[in-house]
Amino acid sequence: MKLIVGFGNPGQKFANNRQNIGFKVIDIIGNNENIDVRIKKKKSVIGRGKILGTDVVLLKPQTFVNLIGESVLYIASFLRINVRDIICIVEDSSLKLGDMRVDYLFSNLKHDGIESMTRALKSERFAKIRVGIGTPHKGVTMEEYLLQDFTDDENLILIDVLNKTEKVVNMLISQPIEEVQERYNPEGAVKIKKRKVKAIHIDHRKKR
Repeated sequence: MKLIVGFGNPGQKFANNRQNIGFKVIDIIGNNENIDVRIKKKKSVIGRGKILGTDVVLLKPQTFVNLIGESVLYIASFLRINVRDIICIVEDSSLKLGDMRVDYLFSNLKHDGIESMTRALKSERFAKIRVGIGTPHKGVTMEEYLLQDFTDDENLILIDVLNKTEKVVNMLISQPIEEVQERYNPEGAVKIKKRKVKAIHIDHRKKR
């Protein structure tokens, strides 16, 4: 089973923000694969289905971005999903809109959501699809930029960006991550030593 996590902030006022591009990708995947992403769990909204014959869970955390790890840990633990079977979709302001990178263990991206997931899961061994959103104009802070809506011009090409990201997700479901990195990363795949990763488990029984 694969857990696909879209980064974003909950609430309609954030829906078209640049920081919510991960949520947009989840919506596209859900629509194209007929997966209804409306099941409410603790700090989460999820949908369950199959993609290319593989069981998947689509997750839109209902925490803010800097606390995403809480939602991911709960769902991964509840469904006994290995860290290596988690794919997250995150915005990257160091890349122009439409550019993409695929990271696994190592990443140059400094992001509160990635750090939250790493702390919660106690591991960096999950796939990270970094989707470019462009850089802020002079005089605009990063916080302001991330919470701005995509412009009309950006929206014209956004659908292609979302479809391209969905294609990368499908590749990560069906192919080794190294092959996907070779295609989308200028530097190719990073060679790492593989080791067995255990499933996360927490005791959900109520304390008496």
